[in-house]
Amino acid sequence: MDKGKLIVLEGIDGSGKSAQYRRLCEKLRRDGIEYHHIVFPRYDKDSSALIRMYLSGAFGGKPSDVNAYTASTFFAVDRFAAFKQDWGQKYLNGEFILSDRYTSSNAVHQGSKLPDDELPDFFAWLSDLEHTKMGLPKPDLVIYLDVSIELSLARMRRRQQKTNTQADIHEKDIEYLRRCLHTADKAADFFRWHRVPYLKDGEERNIDEKNEEIYQLILSELQK
Repeated sequence: MDKGKLIVLEGIDGSGKSAQYRRLCEKLRRDGIEYHHIVFPRYDKDSSALIRMYLSGAFGGKPSDVNAYTASTFFAVDRFAAFKQDWGQKYLNGEFILSDRYTSSNAVHQGSKLPDDELPDFFAWLSDLEHTKMGLPKPDLVIYLDVSIELSLARMRRRQQKTNTQADIHEKDIEYLRRCLHTADKAADFFRWHRVPYLKDGEERNIDEKNEEIYQLILSELQK
């Protein structure tokens, strides 16, 4: 049996990724398209213990207190555990997997700690670590939500107020988030992600308009 399809939705904090992901799941169910969904990190699993410690500031109050390579392994281990315990066999049996974040998040969030001239080597190392050494499948399609820092920050503040939650060390560091956006742009070129811009003719696009564009990208990939 052929391997399944792995499609990833990626974006920095405050990009609207979670809302888009929920809408995609609803459309897939509505249209009777079978899929298995995964969300990273898996904060409720033991495999995310180091991630939770890192994001809570246990290893330092700034993202840069843990270097890009070390922090990447925390997130990679959680994905390895998920593949072995949850979705790996489904994928190998030909099922469609829709993922909210994946290896692409390490490229964005950890790559942001490095200067531009080191990014190609880091991206190559990351791909080798997760896809070669750890055996995690490469995604067939990564859809990147291309947002601005202003909109990202506004959305994060609204979310924190609505849920009465505190920002983690990534979300507290605005300059880090700016660097994430810059790095995501580099990663999108390097890995050939498909960009979905948040602006159209200088205005913020409607959430449903963006969602329909993303959905059509998914349908097109599934037909290949």
